[in-house]
Amino acid sequence: MIFRTFRIINKKIYLSATMIGIIFWFLPVFSFGEEIFRLEVRGVSSGTIDIALNKEAAPNHVDRVKRLTVEGKYNGVVFHRVIAGFMAQSGDVKYGNINNLQADLVGMGDSQYPNLVAEFSNQPFKKGTVGMARSRDPNSGNSQFFIMFDEASHLDGKYTIIGEVISGMETVMQIKKGDIKRNGMVEKPDYIKRALIIQN
Repeated sequence: MIFRTFRIINKKIYLSATMIGIIFWFLPVFSFGEEIFRLEVRGVSSGTIDIALNKEAAPNHVDRVKRLTVEGKYNGVVFHRVIAGFMAQSGDVKYGNINNLQADLVGMGDSQYPNLVAEFSNQPFKKGTVGMARSRDPNSGNSQFFIMFDEASHLDGKYTIIGEVISGMETVMQIKKGDIKRNGMVEKPDYIKRALIIQN
């Protein structure tokens, strides 16, 4: 049984620390940080980005990212679509590798694995949020992901969130920007030299 504890001061009722703790105990909390998705970025921007994965909110998408990382599929993949004030997109493991970049197709590719069913949550899209890219079909997330430069509430509940940046946001902000007239497509884009999964 959970007891509520109150204090009466100057004829006003205040919630005690015990009651406040109980309230927060019942609130839905997503855990970040058990595993880190680390990106070593090179190009105009050069540095390391650490992303705390949120497996509780998006277990299948997180597992996909981890699998592709362990297989080395993200190594060399470019940030092909980067829109100032919005986001930087990467993860096209089919057409987006810097060593064999197919500029006319990058952004349209995915992995050899099937698309994933959406795992939308009530988490907001804000600066540093990492979401999974998709087509108009909500259940088309696969390998591509994007990192937010700023808040974008119009994305809330419409894209799967896999984590958030906990270190290296300055590297994110410096990623080479694309041409707004070409929907953010980047010439000579920055790329992920190496991606790793780190146990926190």
